[in-house]
Amino acid sequence: MGPLKDIKAIEFSGIGPGPYCGMLLADLGADVIRVSRKETEGLQNKFDIHNRSKRSITVDLKNKESVDELLKLIAQVDVVIEGFRPGVMEKLNLGPDDCLKVNPKLVYGRMTGWGQDGPMSKLAGHDINYISLSGALNSIGRRDSNPIPPLNLIGDYGGGGMHLAFGIVSGLIHSLKTGEGQVVDSAMVDGSLSLMSFFYSLKEMGHWEDKRESNLLDGFAHFYDTYECSDNKFISVGSIEPQFYSELLDKLEIDDKRFQDQHNKDLWPELKEIMTLKIKSKSRSEWVDIFSDSDACVSPVLSMEEAQQHPHNLEREAFINIDGFNQPNASPRYSKTTPKIKHNAKDVGVDLDDICKEFNLLRDAF
Repeated sequence: MGPLKDIKAIEFSGIGPGPYCGMLLADLGADVIRVSRKETEGLQNKFDIHNRSKRSITVDLKNKESVDELLKLIAQVDVVIEGFRPGVMEKLNLGPDDCLKVNPKLVYGRMTGWGQDGPMSKLAGHDINYISLSGALNSIGRRDSNPIPPLNLIGDYGGGGMHLAFGIVSGLIHSLKTGEGQVVDSAMVDGSLSLMSFFYSLKEMGHWEDKRESNLLDGFAHFYDTYECSDNKFISVGSIEPQFYSELLDKLEIDDKRFQDQHNKDLWPELKEIMTLKIKSKSRSEWVDIFSDSDACVSPVLSMEEAQQHPHNLEREAFINIDGFNQPNASPRYSKTTPKIKHNAKDVGVDLDDICKEFNLLRDAF
């Protein structure tokens, strides 16, 4: 089992980053019990990847007896995860004060967009809104385009789910050492700001212009961008270091002396035009062959379907097929403990009887 074996967590059902955080903990061996609304009992969706490896119960949170039994369950676990707007859990009598009263060692993880306080804390929002306020969204895209939404990876998943998982595990270490639980206030706007730390640092040092497609890592440099091939597929180029850049030029058969002045930003637009034409002359598969076993930092840009068949991903078992669902495997990897996906998402509420028996709860209260 994974390194979080014997850690027990209660996750109040939601969408996106909260369940993703629970999935990360479950993948690493934690026993995550997902609490869903009573009216969702019996729903099936094995492809709901966020709920893999979790157990599932349903509860009527408006029923005082149900809440009392739920508090008995919370008294026996290590972690609570919730993703409601500020104040919702308090109204249900399941807020941090209620839960820490019955379990002083509890780590209470809270996932919100804007945080538990501040003038925007009670407002609705989504990933695109949170990363708007962090400077991340304005930094992504071409100079002459609108800012481009980077899926919902930065706010929801990196600055949200992973940020919360890191906060919870850190809180667990503190709890195990001191016997003292606490609240983790994980806001997606804060998490996306954390992910932008490096760029704020570069800006302060004078190495980053605060506008799109004007810098080393935002698609302005000819040696750090994507290029279209003759078959309308793409390759990515990330040849930053001089030895990798030299190999790039060698493989592209470019001997133009202007390319030797690699970091002259005034030359980047015209050098990019030359590279664009050069790369457009061959298919993606031809370039893959040319750059095979090369340190030029050139890779094919794969679709999700292609990624599942790439030899490197296959060799490392980066995907795993469980009951017909081929999905990203558990990560990271450990030398002593082995994370394992126990199963696909279960039918909602299917574990209620077993959990009531295991934790000595009144079944009729649910």
